[in-house]
Amino acid sequence: FIYLFNSNVTLGKNGVPVAENFRLEQSTMADTVQAGQVRVRTLYLSVDPYMRCRMNEDTGSDYLRPWQLAEVADGGGIGVVEESRHDNLAKGDFVTSFTWPWQTVAVLDGSLLQKLVPELVNGRLSYFLGAAGITGLTALLGIREKGHVAAGANQTMVVSGAAGACGSVAGQIGRLEGCSRVVGIAGTDEKCSILVQEMGFDAAINYKKGDVAKQLRELCPGGVDVYFDNVGGDISDTVISQMNQNSHIILCGQISQYNKDVPYPPPLPPDIEKIQKERNITRERFLVLNYMDKQEASVLQLCQWIQEGKLKVR
Repeated sequence: FIYLFNSNVTLGKNGVPVAENFRLEQSTMADTVQAGQVRVRTLYLSVDPYMRCRMNEDTGSDYLRPWQLAEVADGGGIGVVEESRHDNLAKGDFVTSFTWPWQTVAVLDGSLLQKLVPELVNGRLSYFLGAAGITGLTALLGIREKGHVAAGANQTMVVSGAAGACGSVAGQIGRLEGCSRVVGIAGTDEKCSILVQEMGFDAAINYKKGDVAKQLRELCPGGVDVYFDNVGGDISDTVISQMNQNSHIILCGQISQYNKDVPYPPPLPPDIEKIQKERNITRERFLVLNYMDKQEASVLQLCQWIQEGKLKVR
């Protein structure tokens, strides 16, 4: 079976990850499964932006453990149980974990695994790592806890990184929760087309083409009330400059900054920080793990929307 290791090629806090930072190894594994353990075969792994932070000795977050050199990488994963010595798990069960090792077969502590019900997502198991998993939860809870969306309030939402796993769901949830207008920002014409034609966004801007500020003014004539921020940097500065009084930034991610040695959340440029303060725009760090008491009900809501066809997933 295959391990994925960090190699000891130096990356550093300021740098772009490359293939040479990792290596694949094939190894044999003991067949022994101890009491309370299960042997699983990996079906899906989720590769996510936060993993860049785990490639630093200091991840910048107390809830993220750094990947160690010459240890197997891990993250969100789904697999099927092949052998079980855990009372609540049987052969054939589908299970998931946020710390799933990047290997084809593994022996894991059964108490650390969550059993999945494929019928909740119409049999699309991978959705439990996306729209019905941590990214979907981040979108839903981010909007509900930090977006202050109110049905009938005629609010305009802008989503950056809008074609990503989180952004594409966030825009749709913004609409479901009551936003009257949803505009996405993405990096290709194809992504923008998918957002509008498949995901129900009112409009989408390709930030690599044309004047983003000008397009935003045209597409959001009443200004921006809610900004679901996945990217940070110049794009976010442009959006914030067009936000309304008492509006809200859902600070989900800052992917444009992850290869730089900056604090999280990164400080805004002085002129943008002045706008934020003068217009009383909220910009608070949002961590989905702080709302785990709402996880079960939120996942069921996401699954219901998926089953009803109200939440489109790619």
